[in-house]
Amino acid sequence: MMHNHRFKRDAGVVAVIGGGPAGLTAAYELHRQGSEMLPIVFEAGDLVGGIARTESHNGFRFDIGGHRFFTKVPEVERMWHEVLTDDFIKVPRLSRIYYRGKFFDYPLKFFNALTNIGLIESVRIVMSYAKWRAFPSKTEDNFEEWVINRFGRRLYMHFFRSYTQKVWGIPPTEIRADWAAQRIKNLSLFKAIWNSISGANDTTSLIEEFYYPRLGPGMMWETTQKFLEDHGGEVHLHSRVERVIRDGNRVTAIEVHREDGAVEMVEADHFVNSMALRDLVERFDPPPPPEVVEAAAKLKYRDFLIVTLILDNPDPFPDNWVYVHSPDINVGRIQNFRAWSEEMVPDANKSSIGMEYFCNVGDSLWQMNRDELVALAAKELGQLGLAPEESVVDGAIIRQPKAYPVYDEHYQDALKVIADWINSLENFHTCGRNGLHRYNNQDHSMLTAMLVAENILGANHDVWNVNVERAYHEEFQVPKKDEDNEKQGQEVAAQAA
Repeated sequence: MMHNHRFKRDAGVVAVIGGGPAGLTAAYELHRQGSEMLPIVFEAGDLVGGIARTESHNGFRFDIGGHRFFTKVPEVERMWHEVLTDDFIKVPRLSRIYYRGKFFDYPLKFFNALTNIGLIESVRIVMSYAKWRAFPSKTEDNFEEWVINRFGRRLYMHFFRSYTQKVWGIPPTEIRADWAAQRIKNLSLFKAIWNSISGANDTTSLIEEFYYPRLGPGMMWETTQKFLEDHGGEVHLHSRVERVIRDGNRVTAIEVHREDGAVEMVEADHFVNSMALRDLVERFDPPPPPEVVEAAAKLKYRDFLIVTLILDNPDPFPDNWVYVHSPDINVGRIQNFRAWSEEMVPDANKSSIGMEYFCNVGDSLWQMNRDELVALAAKELGQLGLAPEESVVDGAIIRQPKAYPVYDEHYQDALKVIADWINSLENFHTCGRNGLHRYNNQDHSMLTAMLVAENILGANHDVWNVNVERAYHEEFQVPKKDEDNEKQGQEVAAQAA
């Protein structure tokens, strides 16, 4: 049951760096737990929600990537419905994979996959799977080795290699096996085949429908912002944290730079971070020990941009989203926002399509101007056969740096050094995707923030180890019925992004 108290500055101040799902959830959870400490949230951008915000262009609303609201974390489920109440809609799922000029239903449908791949190649896939299960590679250091040992080389070459390289921009041999173990755990070839034939589906996140805010995921975080402000909290946009001031093992203040050029030093009793760790370490004053600075410099990120195309066709294709595995086409994933919610599109005669490109800041894609990107996206939409190029009547670009933390050969050792040092700080907490350098989903980011709020109030959760046994974003292991909510909340997070 929610408390009706208001935050009070004289009860203490919690400064929150970042107004995404993690930062806002930490502030919200302090209120729910009955704390009167004042949360002050500082967000560098012009909208709350981080990568789960909802942008708009001429009344058309769009995600920074699609965000399904589906979870098995009861605390997260509770917060979603406390905040948005009746503003969720239930959306039927339809997604496909484009590969070798054909569309594969996803989750796989047996006869669709068999028709597209062909009987002979399907037999070869099964034979390859049997071979590698019987005689696996003795090493499993990287993504490629891990996947081939479990699925066979032939299936890996079909469905894992091209898309993985497109997403990360590096060969799968340079991605650590623990990323695969985190994201693909318990995905079974024969289970998928059986489910596609029988219609059974005991894989929880291969769901047929999911919840979604009627105005997009940003609605969740804009409503959370309003709730906090209505109860005495503060959320400041256009406010970038440039320095984190510490005295020994205690942080005393942060230096905030406003859009108008003003600079403010904000003192607090506790500090919650969701900024990318590489940036965070660079902002400490005085700096951390040299080995921590060196470790942070080794962390890498994958960047992302979305080209939103406005079409004069209201329903060009039925999918919520499409994965594009073909390496000869640049786009990686495509969103159809009307299929998520009709309220995302203000004109019944038009549609809004999000063309998602994985890239690095400074590369050729990132440096393209608006017109070049719209032209590229329109051309590729036509190449895929999803809509004629000439149906595109408008477009907008959103660039998202540091969208995905990279799991390369250096990250694990570097992260341990950084975590050990941050844990030595008495009143500084970090959470969320970039705050932990963990490729997690929205609900897991929220869960880590909830645990941080509890730590501020006296608990002792190890936030760094939440979600270590996470499953792939299309898999979720349902906890046993006799596990209590606390264990679920601390150890389990499922698909929300």
